[in-house]
Parts: sequence; structure tokens; C-alpha cells
Amino acid sequence: MIRILFVCYGNICRSPMGEFILKDLVRRQGMEDQFLIASAAVSAEETGNPVYPPARRKLQEHGISCEGKRAVQMVKSDYARYDYLLAAEERNLSGMKRIAGGDPERKMFRLLDFSDRPRNIADPWYTGDFDTAYCEIREGCEAFLHYLKQQGICKEKAAPDGQ
Repeated sequence: MIRILFVCYGNICRSPMGEFILKDLVRRQGMEDQFLIASAAVSAEETGNPVYPPARRKLQEHGISCEGKRAVQMVKSDYARYDYLLAAEERNLSGMKRIAGGDPERKMFRLLDFSDRPRNIADPWYTGDFDTAYCEIREGCEAFLHYLKQQGICKEKAAPDGQ
């Protein structure tokens, strides 16, 4: 089981988008039984709140539901619980390291570190640009999955006959 935690500032935009985009990608590739995917925040500000409506609508436009998701804050024990902790941006990565007490096993990354253009994902809460956020998060999720496959960490299942 590959355990992944997406992390952003409030867990209402970028990290839940990452969580549900990756869940959708692995489901479509028949790999959902190989993954445990969740998301959290470095801040407690939004704890208990649902996914921000524009982020929820953007996911829905792509046929992805985030129904029932509520913001949670990352806790120190998440470091041991997850194999990969994926930040939306550098500031989130710093907050994650503060919460976890460092990254001795080197399992914290920015999501787009796996892409051909490593960079931060701007917070659409401030920019209002949920289209770019969605595209960048999807790019990161696809690149991350490619990395896992290249490393032999996960394998896409063959489609059943007739599909």
C-alpha cells in the first residue's frame, strides 16, 4: 500500500484537489487497491470546513467528487503514517517539516517536483485562478504516478477483456 498525504495551507483548495485528482487517476488505471490517499493542512484555520466551493466546482467539471471532505490539520504522526507527503508550495513544505520535526527519511516533496518544470502551485484562494491550479495539480499527479511506475512502486492493472 502506497500512502500519500497532500498538504497545503488550509486543506480546502489545493490539497483536496490533489487528493481527489489522484484518487480518480488511480481508479481509472485500476490501481486504487494499491493506494491510500488523503490530504491535510499546515494551518488549523479551516479545520472542519468543506472544500472551498470554487475548488469543488472545478473538480465537478472534470467528473470528480470530493463529497464529504472536511479540512484537517497535519499532525506529527502523519510523518510515520505516510510514504509521501506532497506539498503545494515551498511554504507548505516548511510548515510540514515544522510539524513533523524535520524530514529525516526524505519523503516530503512539492507535488510539482515530479514534473518537468518543478515549481510552486499558487494558492487559488488568493489568485482566484482555479483553472491553473487544477491543471498544475493534475500535471503533478500524473508526473508523480509516472515516477512511481518508473520506480516499480506501483503497477497499472491490465484492462479486463473487452475493454
